[in-house]
Amino acid sequence: MNDDKLKGKWDQVKGEAKKQWGELTGDESTRLEGNVDKAKGKIREGYGDAKESAARSINKALDDDDL
Repeated sequence: MNDDKLKGKWDQVKGEAKKQWGELTGDESTRLEGNVDKAKGKIREGYGDAKESAARSINKALDDDDL
């Protein structure tokens, strides 16, 4: 797992905690911040997935050229 995927997952957890806290306290601003953090985390995790996929494709292409 690369840093982007790990940080993305962390942002999602942090966002969910903020969202829940905002709902518990009735703080709409905190709840919305949590939703933003969750979305940001999903995007970052997706970016990490794409980086890993690209690296695998490049490595496979380089390995195939060695034949």
